[in-house]
Amino acid sequence: MLARAKLSVVPLALAASLLAGCSSLKDEDKTAQWSPNRIYAEAKDEMNSGAYDKAIPLYEKLEGRAAGTPLAQQAQLERAYAYYKQNEQAQALATLDRFIKLHPASPAMDYALYLKGIVNFNDNLGMFSFMSRQDLSERDQKAAKESFEAFRDLVNRFPDSKYAADARSRMTYIVNSLAKYEVHVARYYYSRGAYVAAINRAQSALADYRDVPALEEALFILMRSYDALGMAQLRDDTRRVMEKSYPQSPYLTGRGPGVNKPWWQVW
Repeated sequence: MLARAKLSVVPLALAASLLAGCSSLKDEDKTAQWSPNRIYAEAKDEMNSGAYDKAIPLYEKLEGRAAGTPLAQQAQLERAYAYYKQNEQAQALATLDRFIKLHPASPAMDYALYLKGIVNFNDNLGMFSFMSRQDLSERDQKAAKESFEAFRDLVNRFPDSKYAADARSRMTYIVNSLAKYEVHVARYYYSRGAYVAAINRAQSALADYRDVPALEEALFILMRSYDALGMAQLRDDTRRVMEKSYPQSPYLTGRGPGVNKPWWQVW
């Protein structure tokens, strides 16, 4: 019986040895003998083919192998871009923030700021949230504002950067969209009879933004809300401001866009 027990141990030990061998082969680093340039070339190939999940670990290895060199900085930026393309926004932003902190004098700083703005940029800015009776989420507002800050930092620090013109255009879009968001919310509150809330949102738009198209409707909603609350003096004061600022406004004749349309209709 004892002899049989000893014999049974041998296959078990052999199996464990084989499994350990397979594990070590699996964990073997295929890049161990590669030069930094080869790692970079392989990572670029994966990027170009859309295999971002394969490119990211290669860039991570390159950052370690080429530490302290421009190639390591390039790898860090391209890893951030790969995260962005994989819709891993948090990872992309963390990588960019680390780059900005560690390499303040990098010649690629303008691109890092531009990419940070792009990662946070959402060209819908929550448009479809209005169709489901939901305000634009705090996260989307926060991202839009952080996008604006990154673009503003870029154009202030690197006005001649090749990315500056596009950054300025995106800044204008963000400001217009955020102001329009405030007016959408004010209009929604007005349509629900929440006139005080409508006044607060319209005033917020007027206080926070300048020279954007949405302010015309913000004044109109403010005027109508004061009227609904029986605040005749404030209503008349607002009308005078509107007549002076927008003398040809169709809102003053009741033909403005959105005057009588349902709250959920955004176009």
